[in-house]
Amino acid sequence: MNIQEMLFEYRDTEYAAFQSKLTPGIPFESFIGVRVPNIRRIAKKLVNEDYCIEFLNNLPHAYFDENMLHGAVISEIKDIGLCMQETERFLPYIDNWAVCDTLSPKSFRKDKKTLLLKIRKWIVSEDTYTCRFGIKMLMTHYLDADFIPEYLDLPAAVKSEEYYVNMMIAWFFATALAKQWNHTFPYIEKKLLDPWVHNKTIQKSCESYRITTEQKEKLRKLKI
Repeated sequence: MNIQEMLFEYRDTEYAAFQSKLTPGIPFESFIGVRVPNIRRIAKKLVNEDYCIEFLNNLPHAYFDENMLHGAVISEIKDIGLCMQETERFLPYIDNWAVCDTLSPKSFRKDKKTLLLKIRKWIVSEDTYTCRFGIKMLMTHYLDADFIPEYLDLPAAVKSEEYYVNMMIAWFFATALAKQWNHTFPYIEKKLLDPWVHNKTIQKSCESYRITTEQKEKLRKLKI
């Protein structure tokens, strides 16, 4: 089965133009225009096919949509060992936020200990999207039942000039404020984050329905 032909069957040129505007730095001709629900639908079928491994081995891909599909397929791999292996192999090829955020392996929840070790490595990476992915995985898996206050120090320690890293740090802390207010608020109150990240965290928190009106008032007073 030719994966590119499969993707082109779902081509939407208007959506391709829309995606291109949201993903600066990626050549317009690399967008096929496959909508995310269709990407995920294809991924669920592809992950069980024999030719899936051939697709995963075929790096780098020519199209943005192939990378989106690659991330979606990895997310469906049930064997955590294989899933982690394919994740680490794919990370260096990620060159935009959309593909990075599509990669969200379901099997990672099976082994939080191993995942945390990987996250500690990813977060300190100099690669923009490996770092972003590490912060995203920390946000996804460690702000609820597995939360430990010291985990907040990991993204707080990241100092980057990269917009997509700093946006993820702000997203992380806005989510942490919603889920772990008492432990997270001191990072804002004591201004422990980069000023841009600090203000963006406050902005995103004030836009959230999960933050109370009283909490939003406290946050607004702390803008830099």
